[in-house]
Amino acid sequence: MTNSQWSRPTTSTALLTDQYEVTMIAAALADGSAHRHCTFEAFARRLPDGRRYGVVAGVDRLLDALEHFRFGEPELALVSRFLDDDTLAWLRDYRFSGDIDGYREGELYFPGSPLLSVRGTFAECVVLETLVLSILNHDSAIASAAARMVSAADGRTLIEMGSRRAHEESAVACARAAYLAGFTATSNMEAARRHGVPSAGTSAHSYTLLHTDAEGPDEAAAFRGQVERLGVGTTLLVDTYDITEGVKTAVAVAGPELGGVRIDSGDLGVWARQVRKQLDDLGATKTRIVVSGDLDEYSIAALRAEPVDTYGVGTALVTGSGSPTAGMVYKLVEVDGIPVEKRSSQKVSRGGAKSAVRFARPTGTVVEEVVYPLDAPVPNDVELVGRPLTIPLVRGGDRVPGLPTLGDARELLAANLVSLPWEGLKLSHGEPAVPTRFVG
Repeated sequence: MTNSQWSRPTTSTALLTDQYEVTMIAAALADGSAHRHCTFEAFARRLPDGRRYGVVAGVDRLLDALEHFRFGEPELALVSRFLDDDTLAWLRDYRFSGDIDGYREGELYFPGSPLLSVRGTFAECVVLETLVLSILNHDSAIASAAARMVSAADGRTLIEMGSRRAHEESAVACARAAYLAGFTATSNMEAARRHGVPSAGTSAHSYTLLHTDAEGPDEAAAFRGQVERLGVGTTLLVDTYDITEGVKTAVAVAGPELGGVRIDSGDLGVWARQVRKQLDDLGATKTRIVVSGDLDEYSIAALRAEPVDTYGVGTALVTGSGSPTAGMVYKLVEVDGIPVEKRSSQKVSRGGAKSAVRFARPTGTVVEEVVYPLDAPVPNDVELVGRPLTIPLVRGGDRVPGLPTLGDARELLAANLVSLPWEGLKLSHGEPAVPTRFVG
């Protein structure tokens, strides 16, 4: 099943935009410039503070949204409050008819990487700015944070469980981005339905607390109920009361084949060691230890030496672990073949449509990314192996058939992370893992 079959929206996305974009169209239609052929590019001037690389995510979601970017009567009724009849007529017939090239989902990006190139008339391209940036900025920020967590976990299982800390629709996108970055599963059921992300779950403190009567808490009754319905492979939450007693009760109820125990509070490293020893002493040597509770890439890295099998990550993931946006911008770079560029202080853009190639040593380690004019030959280096980064995404307004799937993006990112210089995976501050060089 393709990504689009899971995720295609069913309502118009045309109002997921800013008012100034449609008023610019009105002005451009009035002065005759609306139909000039233009190229817009999405890129990041810099990476978030402390980051060595970014991860491209959200491209497929963007293409889904583009297919439904239409102004029907409900949308026209809103914009008619401030737009003239000629602009309304133009919007009524709007359908993007241009071309889009871009980096695949799962590609890494660095400052200046031309992540998305949108070509068409000024009017049909400019109105897409907010849609492009809102999806790519959000999903790339989450995927970038998630990739750091995956690296810190060093092969251990990660479950995304941040839905309660995010907007309900953002939560679904976060789950998808986390899976792309290497997370094993999500707790979000809509992400499982819409995007095919594997789902997983443990249990709640409320279920344990529910089993309380006049004589007091009955943790064993709660565990029995869960095991009887879900089987001994389930994961029991053992820190509602006393963790040591909770582990003892869990194994007594489920037996040594208990699937897992979850710890959600306290000093997770200390408790993981104690619980592992207790489980082993009780004969539950295969019972997994799941930890959760305000984890981020730094705390995951700190727990690397501890006997933790699975990490459950919530708040830090869905907020981009301190960087909730990727900081991408969408700028006009070419008009009728003429390069144009912004020269504002600290907000400079590079004119001209561009493409990019990434060079690696024969061993596979990436050396640099080279950005060059779109109509120029692909740069070459006889000592290095070059890999073009941009692929066709839309032609004549239609999505290119056979684009990479979410599973493809997941595999690509895993390979890309292995190709970075070792210092590029550090969690400390430093320069981007790979330099970007502009030629032409």
